[in-house]
Amino acid sequence: MSRERVQATIDEIRSGPAGPEIGTFFDFDGTLIEGYSAVALFRHRLKNFEIGPDEAVRTVQAALRGTSSMTEEQFVELVEMGIKGWVGRNEDDLSELGQRLFVQAIAKALFHDAWALVKAHQRRGHTVAIASSATRFQIEPMARDLGVEHVLCTPLEVENGIVTGKVAGRSLWGPGKAAAVGAFAEKHGVDLAASHAYANGDEDIDFLSLVGHPHPVNPAKRLAREAERRGWPVLRMEGGPSRFDPVPRIRTAAIWGSFFTAVGTGFTLGLLNRNKRQGIDLSMSLFGQLGPAVGDVQVNIQGAEHLWAHRPAVFLFNHQSSVMDMVVGARLIEREFTFVAKKEISKMPLFGQIFNMADVIFVDRSNTAKAVEAMAPAIEKLHNGISVIIAPEGTRSVTPTVGRFKKGAFRMAMAAGVPIVPVVLRNSGELMWRDSQIAKSGTVDVVVHPPVYPSEWSLDELDKRIAEVRELYVQTLEDWPSADRVEEVF
Repeated sequence: MSRERVQATIDEIRSGPAGPEIGTFFDFDGTLIEGYSAVALFRHRLKNFEIGPDEAVRTVQAALRGTSSMTEEQFVELVEMGIKGWVGRNEDDLSELGQRLFVQAIAKALFHDAWALVKAHQRRGHTVAIASSATRFQIEPMARDLGVEHVLCTPLEVENGIVTGKVAGRSLWGPGKAAAVGAFAEKHGVDLAASHAYANGDEDIDFLSLVGHPHPVNPAKRLAREAERRGWPVLRMEGGPSRFDPVPRIRTAAIWGSFFTAVGTGFTLGLLNRNKRQGIDLSMSLFGQLGPAVGDVQVNIQGAEHLWAHRPAVFLFNHQSSVMDMVVGARLIEREFTFVAKKEISKMPLFGQIFNMADVIFVDRSNTAKAVEAMAPAIEKLHNGISVIIAPEGTRSVTPTVGRFKKGAFRMAMAAGVPIVPVVLRNSGELMWRDSQIAKSGTVDVVVHPPVYPSEWSLDELDKRIAEVRELYVQTLEDWPSADRVEEVF
């Protein structure tokens, strides 16, 4: 029911009023992301020996006490204790640190349902803001990735570009957040009675009470009671697998087991029949069947007929999860294909040997000239009737946001005279984030768009055409077709 309630909220947003006078305010920690962004900062400081025993003890005590009953003054004390390591540091250095922690730790905590809600509001032209008691160094990288212009946060004192370690002005804790949102609404002409707010903490009751459409997200106890009393609809969002649940680990091991079983079976048949291609195809099709089954992953697909409309082809996948995307890719394409992977994989024990035997095309992403040269084997494969799977972004995304598309895949298709088939995946990163080792069960939704024929393009219009294909991914992810239009379920 959790995803159904979120989808119902998205449908209400899509059919509701549009325009900038409608505000949408998202809390950050526990609402947009699972857990607390301050944990990433604490771990960084701990790793770099920036935390003394006294601070460590006080931080643990605060965590054990919880924050629901904390006053604004107590919160400011906690913040100033947590940013001691920033004293004397340049703002630019801290912005760079914030971006690094975002990529390494915070991005993977993003609730994908929250991302979908942000995009639904943005597509209606609402004034979207993040309102959080965290600092801008924690929030701004996520805001940039989400395309959120406005950030309301606890301000830090800065003198001549150097952080002093003090809070400047009122923090956005409890009543402070409500006051900041009220002031923002007045300044920007936002009608709070028609606006939306999303938050999870007991301290956010005043904040949620400001708007006509409050949305408690995974609410704490007192907020849950208040939501029930006032009839506020509660949204439940799922994060990563619990560290104490053995089932996802067993499931992940089963996925890898199915991979090696499929590889062993296929390669054995290929050797017996002296037909390498037959062995590769059996390996991939078998893995495409076994992987989702043992991983408890359902693949819902719209536009399945476009997978077979023209072979060979260049299949473009938005890339969020190495393992889950490989599982889904094998399930969709089935046979007579290879894929483009980063060169580093070729040097990995066992996997490097397997992928080399499977004729995977390796690209050195650090060297543009060599990356272009690597397209020659891909073009040859296409001429020989073998399709190619490639991620147009060149690497895995840290969130569902679509990155910049590179030209390689399009030039490849133009040179080989084959179509491009846009394949849009939703939730593969949610089931197994880019650097995660553990897979969740769930559903990966897929939309396969009709083939695009770049052989009809000119080089002068290449950038424009690539932008159009990228926009197709953006629109599909941000305005996903309704479930009743799913044409086939594998």
